[in-house]
Amino acid sequence: MISRRRFLEGVSALCAVGATETALGKMGERSERTAGTSDPSPFVDIRIGTGGHGHTFPGATVPFGAVQLSPDTFNDQWDWCSGYHISDTSIMGFSHTHLSGTGCGDLLDFLVMPGTGESKIVPGPRSNPDAGYRSRFSHDDEHAEPGFYSVLLKDYGIRAELTATERAGLHRYTFPAGNGAPSTGHIIVDLEHSYAYNGHSAVVTASLAHVAPATLAGGHTTKAWGDGRQIYFTMQFSQQPTRTVFYQDSNVVAQGTQPLTGKSLKCVLFFDLSRDPVVLVKTGISGVDAESAANNLKVEIPGWDFEGIRRNARRKWNEQLSRIAIETENETHRRIFYAALYHASVGPSLFDDVDGRYRGMDKQIHQLDPNQRNYTAFSLWDTYRAAHPLYTLINAERVPDFANTLIRMAEESPSGMPVWPLQGCETGTMTGYHSAAVIAEACNKGIAGVNYQQAYKLMMKRAMVDDYRGLGYYRSKGYIPCDLEEESVSKTFEYCYDDWAIAHVANKLGHLDDAKMLVARSRNYRNYYDRSMNFARPRLSSGEWATPFSPIEMGTSKKWRDFTESNSWQTSFGIQHDAAGLIEIMGGQAKFLAKLNELFDQPSTLPADAPPDIAGLVGQYAHGNEPSHHIAYLYTYAGQPHKTQARVRMLMETMYKALPDGLQGNEDVGQMSAWFIMSSMGFYSVDPVSGNYIFGTPLFDNVRLQLGEGKQLEIIAHRESPKDQYIQSVTFNGKPYTRSWFNHRDIATGGRIVFQMGSEPNLEFGSQPEDFPPSLTLDGA
Repeated sequence: MISRRRFLEGVSALCAVGATETALGKMGERSERTAGTSDPSPFVDIRIGTGGHGHTFPGATVPFGAVQLSPDTFNDQWDWCSGYHISDTSIMGFSHTHLSGTGCGDLLDFLVMPGTGESKIVPGPRSNPDAGYRSRFSHDDEHAEPGFYSVLLKDYGIRAELTATERAGLHRYTFPAGNGAPSTGHIIVDLEHSYAYNGHSAVVTASLAHVAPATLAGGHTTKAWGDGRQIYFTMQFSQQPTRTVFYQDSNVVAQGTQPLTGKSLKCVLFFDLSRDPVVLVKTGISGVDAESAANNLKVEIPGWDFEGIRRNARRKWNEQLSRIAIETENETHRRIFYAALYHASVGPSLFDDVDGRYRGMDKQIHQLDPNQRNYTAFSLWDTYRAAHPLYTLINAERVPDFANTLIRMAEESPSGMPVWPLQGCETGTMTGYHSAAVIAEACNKGIAGVNYQQAYKLMMKRAMVDDYRGLGYYRSKGYIPCDLEEESVSKTFEYCYDDWAIAHVANKLGHLDDAKMLVARSRNYRNYYDRSMNFARPRLSSGEWATPFSPIEMGTSKKWRDFTESNSWQTSFGIQHDAAGLIEIMGGQAKFLAKLNELFDQPSTLPADAPPDIAGLVGQYAHGNEPSHHIAYLYTYAGQPHKTQARVRMLMETMYKALPDGLQGNEDVGQMSAWFIMSSMGFYSVDPVSGNYIFGTPLFDNVRLQLGEGKQLEIIAHRESPKDQYIQSVTFNGKPYTRSWFNHRDIATGGRIVFQMGSEPNLEFGSQPEDFPPSLTLDGA
């Protein structure tokens, strides 16, 4: 299993960067209590997550778009997984693909950089920008908003502006003009540039052709996080260059009728600026070939209307951001919320062409059926928890394509069910195979247009046949021995949840014996609990407990870890589908609650070899890493929802800030943000596949979710003070409601939930067993 930690150990040393409060220019300010449905874009603070360890990027993209046109300040080390960190003061250039908060680095395809004076073909180090083509910049000269980014390149006096469509990017470079301004300028296109692998370019081979006087085309294959990833481009310039110089391995070469090929290809295009100091560059990308990239470009950006493309990108973002409208007097909460909704809408990203072709996980070219779409960058270990449940609420029209993409991947991939797919490659990152959970959630919530019969065959092959990362031991022994397989405890827990997910599909399709077997097997987690100390611990192949054991350690030996980016404290509460069973095995309600309190009250001590992903600590609870995300809601299953309300409000206030380093841990392609979005609305999916939502505490006075097809869910919180965090009572569609949870079917056609909030807990609300959320129940959503 490739964890983010393991990948990074092979790529580069961890480089932690301190927090900074510098903004990306001046963000739009509005004083209304309600984010308007027509133009919520000014509320988005894109700088959030660009500092600390958030690993987000500030550039131009559209919702779920294939192109993320953004500045690269560095292309190596952990905190530059997205190619950008707000601590930097110089820019290498602008590339067309980026990852959002992944904790692993890749992409940064097809870098473009304008300049004046002497042309250079290496970027130069951050310590000495003058040694290469990079340029100094100031955050005061940056501006970022949904679908648009601009910055002044100080060393050249060039204003760079970026915008995007789904499959194409548009640059506008305004060179200095007037007396004393240079009469010529140049633009370098660097195909060697990539996210570094072992300190060097990840490019294995590239091609570059001058297909017309003002048009370049080519592509490259890379070996980094995605092994053998193939991506192509066609790039056009608004002015015809006066000359173009090509480089191969840093040597000038003639470009004839055949494309150049090699590992290190670059070119510099020179322009006469005396007539027009503005040069525009438009680039289409494709996973198929350069000709398909050209077709994408022709369809999506047929002309040179930069402002029109920018307006269209903003329109797309306003349509997405308007799916949730909030009322609040707290401007900081508003900025955090809309930055979160923005980041949750960056990925998964489109990975097909306008003609419906795409490169599959078998590296072959496939054709989609009409009206289907193909996606990539599924951070499934993270996003099945809250991001995908969010999409079923506000982007239900995309969910069939997400699910069918994952099914096609399972059919095409030599690796089977997707784990962490990236542009035609299976990275294999993290444990479990939570494509099963995403598909099963869609199935249980009644999402139509998905090939669930085929999905079931593929899921059952993984669950019942594949010799995959300890699954054979899981099936035969009921646990995975820690002396035979790494990260054995976490893998078992993840397989339990995937069994639970597949059981729902089996139940829906009428395979009742399979469903019964899978539900029973989903309780294999019980084999790890040492009741004498109420911790989940690793076991040896002999059945004995592994020693020495400490709940803060990553494992019992130095050979490998027993837990995935977590320790026993966090993993012991890692059961999402059978909270009642977890409570029972921990000795009942009182002992469970005492242990849960103890988790939050522990010293936040971690061993020296703990991965940096274990961040945002409150005691041993780690909000910066996904295995903890449901834990604060477990109080509700034990009859103390007021404890959930207090913990969740504390986490919303302390783990999210309107600052560049305002995220605890990586953004993880929307999951960190989705936790805040869901929790701030007043509920969360502890067990996403079940379709159940657990009440927490609403942060806003009013929330309106557009569920699609004219359906709306409205959430109202009445309170005397903004600090009132405890639920006193609830009405659901006008009727008194005593349960501490509800199901997706209760709101699928719309609804209205009204909370009466107070400053002190109502110990009666949700305290009766009949009001507890269900566990291990296959009822349809």
